[in-house]
Amino acid sequence: MSSEEGDRRARQQRLLPVPIIPVVLFLVAPFALFMFTSPDLQWQLPRIRIEYDEPSSAPTDERTSSTPPKSPVLPGARSDDEEQRLPPPRQLTDPPYTLGAAVSDYDASRARWLHDNQRFPAFVAPGRPRVLVVTGSSPRRCGNADGDHVLLRAFKNKVDYCRVHGFDVFYSNAVLDAELSGFWTKLPILRALMLAHPETELLWWVDSDVVFTDMLFEPPWGKYAGHNLVVPGWDDKVYAAKSWLSINAGSFIIRNCQWSLDLLDAWALMGPRGPVRYEYGKVLGKALSDRPSYEADDQSALVYLLVTQRARWGDKTFLEISYSLHGFWLGIVDRYEEMRRDAATPGVGGERWPLVTHFVGCKPCGGQYASYEASRCRSGMERALNFADDQILRLYGFEHESLNTTAVRRVRNDTGGPLDADDVEIGRLLHPTFRAGRPW
Repeated sequence: MSSEEGDRRARQQRLLPVPIIPVVLFLVAPFALFMFTSPDLQWQLPRIRIEYDEPSSAPTDERTSSTPPKSPVLPGARSDDEEQRLPPPRQLTDPPYTLGAAVSDYDASRARWLHDNQRFPAFVAPGRPRVLVVTGSSPRRCGNADGDHVLLRAFKNKVDYCRVHGFDVFYSNAVLDAELSGFWTKLPILRALMLAHPETELLWWVDSDVVFTDMLFEPPWGKYAGHNLVVPGWDDKVYAAKSWLSINAGSFIIRNCQWSLDLLDAWALMGPRGPVRYEYGKVLGKALSDRPSYEADDQSALVYLLVTQRARWGDKTFLEISYSLHGFWLGIVDRYEEMRRDAATPGVGGERWPLVTHFVGCKPCGGQYASYEASRCRSGMERALNFADDQILRLYGFEHESLNTTAVRRVRNDTGGPLDADDVEIGRLLHPTFRAGRPW
C-alpha cells in the first residue's frame, strides 16, 4: 500500500465521526421535544413546584392544618376551623357583645317606610306575606368535589321551591361578623336583611343541608299571625324537660319587627367565639337537662332564652309540630317511594310527605365532626334531591328513572296547552303568580 493511499484512509477515518453529531441531534431533538410538550406524557416526567410562604395572617387551608380544635363541636354543626384566620376572640372582661347599633322604634319607622313605598307591600296578597328564604354555606370551597356539587344541588332545590311559591331567596357565603363564626353566622345575616328589606314580612332561615321535599306545600301563614317566631319543636320538651333537642334551629321563620331584633340581640350575647362562648356553654349545660358543657351553640341558646325568659319570648314563639318544618333524614330517605305510593292511594290520610328533609349530622364538605358515614349521607341527599326534583321535572314531562340516579326519562308528551293542565298539582306549581293571587 502506497503512503499516499494510507494517508487518504487515515483522513477518512478521522473525518467519519463529524457528520454523525448533527444526524443524531436531528433525530433525537424532535423526540425529546415531543416528550416534554405532549400533555399525554407530561405526567410521566418529574416536576418541581415552588410555593412561597404567605403572610401569617393569610387563611389556613383546613385540609393541611394540623391545629386541633379548641373545644368539642356539636354533632352536625359546622366546625370552627376558621378560627385561625379571625382576629383575637372577645374576652370576658370586654364589654358585652352587640350585633350593631341599638335599634329602637323599628315597627313605627318600618310602617312609615311601607306607607311611603307602596310599590313594595309587605303582603303580596290578602293573607300572603312577602317571604324571604335565607340560606348560606362556608366561604371556603369544600375539600372534595362531591361536597360542592351537593351544596350546589341543595341551593338549586331552594331556588326551585322559592320560584314555585313566589318567594325571594338570599344566599350568603360570607361571615358578616368575625365574632359570630360557625353556626352563629345566621344571626348577623338575618339582622342585616331585616333592616335592609323592610318590605319583607317574614324571613325563613334554612341551613345548607336542608332539602325541601314537598315542593307544593306552603306553611299556613294565617296560623302565625299572632306570632313572631316559628320553630319546629315540642312545648313539653322545651318548658318541662328543658331539652336542647326540643327544637331545631336549622329551619325557622322569623318576623321582621322590633321583637325579632330584640331577640337576635339577646340571642347573640351567647355567641362570641372564644371565652364568652365557652363560659355560656357551661351555663347552658347546667340549665338544660341533657346537654354537656361544651361551647354554646345557637340552638341550645334559643331553648335557654325560652326557658328562662318565657314571659318575654314564649308568648310570641310558635312551636310547630303539625308538619315537618324540620324532618330528620334518617327516618325519611328510605321511605320516599312508599310516601309517593300512599299519596296516590285514595283513603290514605296523614301527612303527604315531609316539607323538609334535614341532614343533621352530615357534613357535605367532609370533616372529622360528621356523625354519619359520608357514603350514607351522600346517598340519602341524592335520594332527597331527586325526590324533590321529580316534582319539578314532571311539570315539564320528565322524571328520574329512579331516586338513586340522576338519569331522567320522558313521562308525557307536550300538549301545547300550558294553561290547560288538568292536574291540579301541576297547575299550582307551574303558575305561582296564580297561586299568589288567590287561595287554593
